[in-house]
Amino acid sequence: MYNHLKKPAFSSLIKRLNENLKKELPGEKAHQIMEAFSAKYLTLQPTEKTRKSAVLMLLYPIDNEVYFPLILRNSYEGFHSDEVGFPGGRFEMTDENLIQTALRETQEEIGVNPEDIAILGTLTEIFIGPSDFNVLPVVGYIPFRPDFVPDPREVQQVFELKLNYFLDQNIIGCSEISIPGDMVITPYFEVNNHKVWGATAKIIIELLSVLKH
Repeated sequence: MYNHLKKPAFSSLIKRLNENLKKELPGEKAHQIMEAFSAKYLTLQPTEKTRKSAVLMLLYPIDNEVYFPLILRNSYEGFHSDEVGFPGGRFEMTDENLIQTALRETQEEIGVNPEDIAILGTLTEIFIGPSDFNVLPVVGYIPFRPDFVPDPREVQQVFELKLNYFLDQNIIGCSEISIPGDMVITPYFEVNNHKVWGATAKIIIELLSVLKH
């Protein structure tokens, strides 16, 4: 689907992404590729009580190829227990904006210094119905491989993933996934024997779409 993206030099990809994020985003057109086929939350809409949050897609080079981290969250009572996703969390009143939210949460969860991160832009906001959050995906980069220090209270594991990995159609599947109060039928990416779906999968597919155009 995105074969022309194979083996990009890190610097050239960052330059292209910096330019393309200033253009019109593909948004829901890209998200639909990884949207659930069946779920109760598909009928939900955000309200004035919907909470704001942000996540960070942090790009960095290894051997001049582009990587980014995903985290495996700890087990807890809630909708996102044991899920694989981007570092991030809810907006706090002390945050100047949602970009700072993404940077703060990334430092708290995986120990990356915000001062080392250059922000490229943002992708399309996504409403997460089950937990009633609007999440803003923030895209940034760091010119070296960071040393990740996961917070054991929140993070089980950090996965370092090559961007090109998600060009492989063989890692896309469809499955039933159980969440509190519902059984979701959804497409997903297979990552380290985990299913990456929902908002995380939509963010990845939109970033690939932004690079494509």
